[in-house]
Amino acid sequence: MRPLLLILLLLMGSAWAAQNADLEDVLNGLGPHVEQRLKARFERVAVDYPPQRIQLIAIKENRRLELWAYQDGQWRFIHDYAIFAASGGRGPKLREGDKQVPEGFYRIVELNPNSHFHLSMKLNYPNGFDWLNATREGRTAPGSNIFIHGSAWSAGCLAIGNRYIEELFYLVAKVGLDRSAVLIAPYDLRQKEIASLRGEPPWVAQLYAYLKLRLAQFPLTEKAFNCAYDCREAANVRQSVIP
Repeated sequence: MRPLLLILLLLMGSAWAAQNADLEDVLNGLGPHVEQRLKARFERVAVDYPPQRIQLIAIKENRRLELWAYQDGQWRFIHDYAIFAASGGRGPKLREGDKQVPEGFYRIVELNPNSHFHLSMKLNYPNGFDWLNATREGRTAPGSNIFIHGSAWSAGCLAIGNRYIEELFYLVAKVGLDRSAVLIAPYDLRQKEIASLRGEPPWVAQLYAYLKLRLAQFPLTEKAFNCAYDCREAANVRQSVIP
């Protein structure tokens, strides 16, 4: 075999291996530095690490992703992460290709260590509520493959940058998929009243009422501090995050 061809084959093999990383190997690689950051966040608010359960709350309007942990019968606020990119605007996702970020209550069903966006966590969109309304309205393709991922580009997903996805990816793996959930709201329903838009389907107001009820478990008074630097960093994301 010619030397040049052999080199090319070796390079292709290395690239393939890099794109097919084992989940356990990725977690082991993240562990030393990511766990140190996570422990510091939990210690700062006097919450045990690892927690029993976690809840992520994404506020589309404010580009904020809140991390809460369950301890001693209540939810405790841990940290605010910046959302670097979230395509679309207010309103739930309705169909494939509309580039809307979904709104609702979702479970994390898969951890992908081979994402094109560094790392990603797949949500169970469309959930039962999404399918119910899609069926009623004759929408046969409400979309799929919605993730929270790294990088700073979005087409219906939540992009939170490589550093932050490493933390949450590792934490969800540590806590367990069945003990991790995600709530996505158009704006902070703890601060604003529900306001219907003209032409909006009636079920959207019902969805927002449900989300508002769930958000009552996560009072703003519990938040010990604001996201400070993390949220300001989103303004400089093109310089600080490599897709």
